[in-house]
Amino acid sequence: MSTQNAQNVLQPASFMQNLQRVLRQNIREYGMFIALFAIMVFFASTTNGVFVSARNISNLINQTGYIAVLAIGMTLVIVIRHVDLSVGFLAGFLGAIAAIALVQWGLPTIVVIPLVLALGVVAGLITAFPVAKLGIPSFVASLAGWLIYRGALQLVTESTGTIIIPDAAFNAIGNDFIPDIPGLGAWEGIHKLTLVLGIVAIVLFIRSEISNRRKKMAYNFDVLPFDIFVLKLVFISVIVAAITWVLASYQGLSWTMAIMLLVTGIYHFITTQTVLGRHIYAVGGNPEAAELSGISVQRITYLVFGSMGLLSALSGILFASRLKSATTTAGTLFELDAIAAAYVGGVSAAGGVGKVTGSIIGALVMTSLTSGMNLMGVGIAYQYIVRGAVLAAAVIFDVYTRRARS
Repeated sequence: MSTQNAQNVLQPASFMQNLQRVLRQNIREYGMFIALFAIMVFFASTTNGVFVSARNISNLINQTGYIAVLAIGMTLVIVIRHVDLSVGFLAGFLGAIAAIALVQWGLPTIVVIPLVLALGVVAGLITAFPVAKLGIPSFVASLAGWLIYRGALQLVTESTGTIIIPDAAFNAIGNDFIPDIPGLGAWEGIHKLTLVLGIVAIVLFIRSEISNRRKKMAYNFDVLPFDIFVLKLVFISVIVAAITWVLASYQGLSWTMAIMLLVTGIYHFITTQTVLGRHIYAVGGNPEAAELSGISVQRITYLVFGSMGLLSALSGILFASRLKSATTTAGTLFELDAIAAAYVGGVSAAGGVGKVTGSIIGALVMTSLTSGMNLMGVGIAYQYIVRGAVLAAAVIFDVYTRRARS
């Protein structure tokens, strides 16, 4: 919840006045949460509760994983005013490389994963070179990569077609769940470790928010009114607790979700708590001014695109693991799903604005639309139309809010 334009805590106001003011001033950030909540309520009612069942929620999160990690990287790319169209087929190609390394080369999973991640970083740096060094528009440079990786994917799979992956350890990444705490018969049927992790997450969240509030007040920074601050803590804690209980009542936390949360936590820390994160947003806000202030725009471009390549490789691993195979069509439209998730999650087309946590919400919005419409039996043609309309609405909302602020 943003506090930059929040009402100063010392100014008296009623709860409803504070709530209206905070919502109005932070509508850009809250819009995606409102959209996700509305979508879930709608599909819960139209599918007689099937949409919010433990099994479907667990499947929904697992389906979101490989797009969510792409959306995190794409958010940073768009923040620095670029775009990477190559990530979809790069993910598919690197997933195929992982399959080949496991099946044909006989390498163990513990070797294959870092190898494929390293190749992803190299691929990202290659895409960054014409952008950072030669000044070629990222759209053109990444479109070339899109074509190259699509051809490379077909090339490595043309002799065998679909490559079946029999490696149990690799396939567990996309299909299995974290182990549970043994014993505790009173909690039979409930994944205890997931409950513990959920409680720990809530405690750490509340502790972090209170600590940040105290630091801001110590320097006389504007903070949320106390009643709205408490509402924020309660609301988010209830949401986390509800999701935790739903997952724990099924099979617990999946490895895919654990990886997604870990990646989100790492990138959230980098973008909000480090000098590198401040430099990324400075470059996105005004590249010329950032260069004049001593920030290397070229270096930031290499870092962001290298990160995008890394996450593309991770996405390819998650997708190949989930399917237990590599196919010639893997990665199709992944880049568009990632871009859509980033925009729905609040990234600005003008650059300099966007959060990695927002991209996760955006990915959940897009995946929820697909899952809900599938449960309703909506045809694929109409699904594309609806998803396109949601993306258009997100971009229009971005333009409108930027104009309103200016």
